[in-house]
Amino acid sequence: MTVDIEGVTLHLAHPDELPVRWVGQEELMRQLLAAWLVVNDEDLPMNPRLLGKPGVGKTTLAYAAGKRMGRDVYILQATLDTRPEDLLITPVIEGEGQLRYVASPLVTAMLRGGIVILDEGNRMSEKSWASLAPLLDNRRYVESIVAGIKIKAHPQFRLVTTMNDDASTFELPEYIHSRLQPQIYIDFPERDEEYHILKENLPFAEDHILNYVTDFLQQAHAADERYTVRDGINIGRFAIKLKSLATERSHETAALETAVIETLGEEALRYARRPKPTVS
Repeated sequence: MTVDIEGVTLHLAHPDELPVRWVGQEELMRQLLAAWLVVNDEDLPMNPRLLGKPGVGKTTLAYAAGKRMGRDVYILQATLDTRPEDLLITPVIEGEGQLRYVASPLVTAMLRGGIVILDEGNRMSEKSWASLAPLLDNRRYVESIVAGIKIKAHPQFRLVTTMNDDASTFELPEYIHSRLQPQIYIDFPERDEEYHILKENLPFAEDHILNYVTDFLQQAHAADERYTVRDGINIGRFAIKLKSLATERSHETAALETAVIETLGEEALRYARRPKPTVS
């Protein structure tokens, strides 16, 4: 799909389609949707940021919120090497002496009134954030130096950025920090919610495996470990695969413990319980 802006043809990105669903913690969903709400003609949507440890579901929440609004969702993965042109428009050589201008997921969302998730946004440098400054205030536009055009955001365009709560990130400059509000913090879920998240992602898992992994995660959370439900999903999935190759029911214990060790390391076993033997 293409659009023409000021005589420049832009090739648009495709929206992302993910098989995910937000489970539990509806208050977080309410806060995110409220930030995007426009209450009258003089109001503007906010640009929230979702903060939390890796694997707690920030991207899942953002994607599910966009789908709940019935909108196309575009994900742009930020890295330490993300440049301003990566965020906006990238020129690609096409044929002899010709350039093709490719719009980023963010610019595509701006033009089509979609929702963009700027994933792990605090891995970007200040130079990259500076190119988005006019988009994040009441101007709601970006300027592409590469293509020589100004692009205004569709009224239905919404932005959210996710940020990992760890040390391998840039500090946000103050003028960007104040444009990315509110800050919505995602913490570890309660036990029932964590169980249902695991069940949603591992619908083929037996109940006692889901309970084992849920108990493991809850023990780790209580000790302030950074293990997340994503780790739990990997433990459960690997344990199920190991068990499927076993010849005896008693091998389930070994499968679970091996899955914990190979996923998170032997020290993680301190938070694991030995399942009761299964009676044949």
